[in-house]
Amino acid sequence: MLVALTVTTAVAALLLAAWCGWAAYRDQSTKDRHFIGMAVVSVLALAQLVVGIVQLARGEKPEQGTTIFVSYLLGAFVCVPVTGFMSLAERTRWGSVTVAAGGVVLAVLQVRLYDIWGG
Repeated sequence: MLVALTVTTAVAALLLAAWCGWAAYRDQSTKDRHFIGMAVVSVLALAQLVVGIVQLARGEKPEQGTTIFVSYLLGAFVCVPVTGFMSLAERTRWGSVTVAAGGVVLAVLQVRLYDIWGG
């Protein structure tokens, strides 16, 4: 795994969580600007997915098993988009809370991916 990409993705996810958490604190639903932030974080998660698959294709193996590694990669990739769609269904402050929670979950998944790879 690329440590720089993992850290960047985790930090971006936490920033998104803080931003959406602030919106929820101010009793706001997710706005277009939040969805732009979600897109940026999702692109980083996609890059992480591609890097992970390329490393597996090159013959590198995670210490804790390929199946669990790929499962976490896919989970990390879908985490923010799923919470973004859920926030569209809930157009209150709780939609922002949902995205904030998704950002925290993505950051934790990044740490776990690093551990699974052998960090």
